[in-house]
Amino acid sequence: MNPIHIVTSKENIAPLVLFPGDPLRAKYIADNYLEDAKLINDVRNMLGYTGTYKGKRITVIGSGMGIPSASLYAYELYKFYNVKKIIRIGSAGALSPNVHIRDIVLASAAYSNSNFRYALMKSTAKKAVASNSLNQIILNASKRVNIPVVKGHVYTSEVFDVYESIDHLLNKMPSNANLLACEMEAFGIFTVADHLKKDAACLISISDSKFEKGNDLTAEERQTTLNQMIFLALESITKTK
Repeated sequence: MNPIHIVTSKENIAPLVLFPGDPLRAKYIADNYLEDAKLINDVRNMLGYTGTYKGKRITVIGSGMGIPSASLYAYELYKFYNVKKIIRIGSAGALSPNVHIRDIVLASAAYSNSNFRYALMKSTAKKAVASNSLNQIILNASKRVNIPVVKGHVYTSEVFDVYESIDHLLNKMPSNANLLACEMEAFGIFTVADHLKKDAACLISISDSKFEKGNDLTAEERQTTLNQMIFLALESITKTK
């Protein structure tokens, strides 16, 4: 079977992928960070581009929002285009007072109450783990470029927790989970990577926090923070093999 959501020649997609949720963020990265970037997918306006960063071929493509969308695109990239490594880049809300607005969190694992892992792998586990080797590369790059990250567990929600409380879901998580942030895709991406024996990581920028009311970022501040995360992701993925 041929892929139906990412439609391009196999050689048009690099084995290393940055994976923002917003396809327009993918365009922004291609326009501002990649050399000789070419549009390689626009099916359903899920824009994807391939270019070079410091001489290394990189593909950046949107994932959409939520586990179903992100996992579908990750599956096609891994399965049909022989992608080796994906770094999700996005935003998240703080679940811990130990992380602050503007912090960048590196997910060691994602917890969720989603049934996606059972649907794909017949596993009842509510935890999906990131690639240790890829995370270590990101940590090394973080020190090299002096962009600190906070490493720890995140929660992947199927409800946007800014609008509705998910405390009833978080209360079902293990007491030692020590969840740092809430986002909406990592659990699905990590599960697909596990299923297909590939590597995945997740970098998220903290954009809101119930512990820091009134400290919302301006549009300019949000863009600066996202640029740091994008730069760190690029500096990391170019050091992989």
